[in-house]
Amino acid sequence: MLEGKAVIGETDMLQTMQQDALDLAAKALDFFDVTEATEIAQFIKKEFDRVYGPGWQCIVGTDFGSFVTHCYGCFIHFCVGSLAILLFRGSTGQEVRKMMGTFHL
Repeated sequence: MLEGKAVIGETDMLQTMQQDALDLAAKALDFFDVTEATEIAQFIKKEFDRVYGPGWQCIVGTDFGSFVTHCYGCFIHFCVGSLAILLFRGSTGQEVRKMMGTFHL
């Protein structure tokens, strides 16, 4: 596991959902090495799909850019040590917000 506290960059999630994301990231980092970004992303995505319904996307890495459309209230970007995690529920419907960013650590 990476040592250190998660630092939230941007989010529009409710506090409880944010905490679930941080807890799942910590759990994923207990199971997987920091170099296993795809496995970490898959773990977090599958758990959010199970708990909050399908349509979640998760990107994990140390340097990536993004331009995503997401459902309102379903976006978080945070870092744990040198690892950045972007989690959002994609949408093409009415309740969407576009976020653009390049996340460098």
